Amino acid sequence: MSKINRKQDALDYHSQGRPGKIEVIPTKPTNSQRDLALAYSPGVAEPCLKIADHKEDVYKYTAKGNLVAVISNGTAVLGLGNIGPEASKPVMEGKGLLFKIFADIDVFDLELDATNVDEFVSIVKALEPTFGGVNLEDIKAPECFEIERRLKEVMNIPVMHDDQHGTAIISAAALLNACELQKKKIAQIKIVVNGAGAAAISCSRLYISLGAKKENLVMCDRSGVIRNTRENLDPTKAEFATARNLSTLAEALKDADVFIGLSSADCVTAEMLKSMARNPIVFAMANPNPEIAYELAVSSRKDLIMATGRSDYPNQVNNVLGFPYIFRGALDVRATGINEPMKIAAVRAIAELAKKSVPEAVNMAYNERNIKFGKEYIIPKPMDSRLITNVSMAVAKAAIDSGIARKIITDWDAYAEELKQRLGGDDAIMRAITNKAKSDPKRVVFAEADNYKILKAAQIVKDENIAIPILLGNKEVIQQIIEETALELEGVLIIDPFQEPERMAKYSESLYQKRQRKGITLFEATKLMRDRNYFGSSMVEFGEADAMISGLTKNYASTIKPALQIIGTEAGVNRVAGMYMMMTKKGPVFFGDTTVNVDPTVQELVDLTLLLERSVAKFNIQPRIALLSYSNFGSNDGVVPQKVRQAVKILHDKHPEILVDGEMQANFAISNSLLKDNFPFSRLAESPANTLVFPNLESGNIAYKLLQELGEAEAVGPILLGLKKPVHIVQLGSSVREIVNMVTIAVLDVQGKQAGAKPKRTGLLRKTSKE
Repeated sequence: MSKINRKQDALDYHSQGRPGKIEVIPTKPTNSQRDLALAYSPGVAEPCLKIADHKEDVYKYTAKGNLVAVISNGTAVLGLGNIGPEASKPVMEGKGLLFKIFADIDVFDLELDATNVDEFVSIVKALEPTFGGVNLEDIKAPECFEIERRLKEVMNIPVMHDDQHGTAIISAAALLNACELQKKKIAQIKIVVNGAGAAAISCSRLYISLGAKKENLVMCDRSGVIRNTRENLDPTKAEFATARNLSTLAEALKDADVFIGLSSADCVTAEMLKSMARNPIVFAMANPNPEIAYELAVSSRKDLIMATGRSDYPNQVNNVLGFPYIFRGALDVRATGINEPMKIAAVRAIAELAKKSVPEAVNMAYNERNIKFGKEYIIPKPMDSRLITNVSMAVAKAAIDSGIARKIITDWDAYAEELKQRLGGDDAIMRAITNKAKSDPKRVVFAEADNYKILKAAQIVKDENIAIPILLGNKEVIQQIIEETALELEGVLIIDPFQEPERMAKYSESLYQKRQRKGITLFEATKLMRDRNYFGSSMVEFGEADAMISGLTKNYASTIKPALQIIGTEAGVNRVAGMYMMMTKKGPVFFGDTTVNVDPTVQELVDLTLLLERSVAKFNIQPRIALLSYSNFGSNDGVVPQKVRQAVKILHDKHPEILVDGEMQANFAISNSLLKDNFPFSRLAESPANTLVFPNLESGNIAYKLLQELGEAEAVGPILLGLKKPVHIVQLGSSVREIVNMVTIAVLDVQGKQAGAKPKRTGLLRKTSKE
């Protein structure tokens, strides 16, 4: 079990702040008496009457069409078993969260105190007027089969038991592609399924729908091979009972082409694997540990294709590739159910997506240069944003073609665009950045390690494999905090600068050599080196750490100064800048400069814009840059508009390749419809700006803090731009989450610099007066 799942961390995550993981947020204005009168009495009567006259209008006037019920009775929760409905609620809230972030589907989770099939079906059926769909979850077999079957018969909205069909759909897509790569025909493959629960039964049925032969499939449970001679077989197991003279899993695997594991860890040995046919396909999907360890399997058979349920190995069979998008497509055409053609459409869409060229954003998220279809990539990655369009559209089309859609889509291009817009991007970029950081963690020195928040962040980045922390400070103080707060930082390097005379002398001499003509004597350099910001920056400069994090307890100027004096700026850069990545519901918006340059000149604005453009592009985002003012294209005059106007002219003349415009007011910059209606000539008229350049530090600093507090946007930063080596400075009093985000950015920065990306010469910026 990964340390990121430590008990107290999980309990804190669920209990701190507002308990739980989900909330209900109004989608209409509610800040006036008129709004409330329309939302409730008397205005609410009008949509009620319309729906009473025409029931289908419930989709027009309410949230039903985008609302799914995640329903469980807690009888088969994850690997925890029958723990009851109350104990299942955190899992159901989590499922609701996945629906929302991957497909923008709203969820009410419902935990029913009902284990009797008749009672369960009756309750769920009675809820049909509320929901657009029902996702059944964590209900034990065999009751889950009967519950789903009966609900599909009596309800006219999509119903799916994801434990059955989710794994079946994703593994089926993987199986089709694995067969293609291994040059096997699905109608001829011999399949062994180990496990006879809901997922195993559904997988087997779907493989048969796709062309596998039932007589070529052998299913095993805890008692061995399920044979037709076994007594008291329940109907679902009897469906897959074999007449072949086999008793054990080992016997069944001899000469088999495919192993499907939905059972328990380490039940398959290397000898069993070696007994399989040439070019075997092994899907060992038990969690957290597969039926055979990945390393053992690939070392035993070089010709195999393997998938697991784990994210740290290739080919993860992850239900999140399917259920959000299957419901998305079903809801969008108001399907009366989820039928076999829709499931098969999802299978084929997922399989085909794996064969398409992978977007750079996905390569970046997994720190790969060129992910491509092959033995280690037979199904798409969960971070692939194309899933929502490819899978949802395929499911919607299948619903229409099979005659169970009540709404017909005719403009598929418009629907594809609508699906893309649903994802927004408020935290998708941070997930991608985190995945990239994890793929190649770097050494990050924490200059303020005698602080609980810093130590907690260090534990998190260590546990999540984002970074390798180095703690700077008094060892006794740090160890005391670790012990008092029960943090787990065993093995993490702690360095006390006062106990490092050789390092101290080396770093002091280096600083003296760099600054001796700027008023610093060797004595003063030695004295300065007692400051951990100087010491930490020196560790980065000498390659003894890859990046430094500081600033939690000191002001910005005193933290940035050591980095400038010791590390200095990139080639061609004379002045650093500060940038915030604001995580908004519409996606990330980059603000600069918010922390360093107080009142930039025309040329400094130009240089700052070029620095921001280069930095935003490193996040695999096309920068669309607006230079802001209180004027729109000459509508007002004054020192600020003139400065911004001149800067834009220089940028247009000398850097026509950059998508930049101004001067413009902030609301026009972020609303392309407003800009297009009033200033259609603007280069940003077709899409809103995602990078905002402020005319001075005051306006940028005020803007990001207002958005952070009033707009509830998460601020990631300040990201320090222009240094030769990565040093990043957190805000005074940052939260642990904000520190972790900055460490993640720092690791990404190191990866970029170490990859040898040479900065463009921009003729940039004079050194800050803060130096």
